[in-house]
Amino acid sequence: MMPRLILASNNAHKITELEAILKTINVDLSVIPLRDLGSDVPEMIEDGTTFEENATKKVTTIAQIAPYDYILADDSGLSINALNGEPGVYSARYAGNHDDEANIDKVLTKMAHVTDRSAQFSSVIVLIGPNKHKLVVSGVIDGTIVSQRQGSNGFGYDPIFFVPQFSKTFAELTADEKNQVSHRGLALQELGRRLPQWLKGE
Repeated sequence: MMPRLILASNNAHKITELEAILKTINVDLSVIPLRDLGSDVPEMIEDGTTFEENATKKVTTIAQIAPYDYILADDSGLSINALNGEPGVYSARYAGNHDDEANIDKVLTKMAHVTDRSAQFSSVIVLIGPNKHKLVVSGVIDGTIVSQRQGSNGFGYDPIFFVPQFSKTFAELTADEKNQVSHRGLALQELGRRLPQWLKGE
């Protein structure tokens, strides 16, 4: 039986982004989202202090029920310099339980009187497989935090993250534009460069 490439995520937006970019990599693996594994999926506890730790926790958790498959996970988030790197690894649950609008409101409130609005989006992707060393790739994009939401595309903090090279927020970019420059897009591009050699065992 051919090994599968399991995306260790239930985030529909993230799965769509990952699948779109993985399609450009000439690797013959069946890609399946986490939801296709059924009800046996153990809880993934993201209590790491870095993006790599959290991504590693996700893949090793899924490896318990899929030891013969390749498993890929990413952990990503927004780090704002004036807030000492917040929300960082807590990006998805900054204001509670995975509420994008509440998370944005919390950031805008904290940034109301802040002049240094520089920030970074970071993504770390971890890939494991049977008899393989862990492959880790990452991507970072610098931007600034705008004072109010702009655009309706994307998800998470996209409406308030301004990308200088496009003079738009992430939420104003098309999916193709975002994949070119986003933190996850850059990490996946690096994955695409390294994946064929990794699969060969080099």
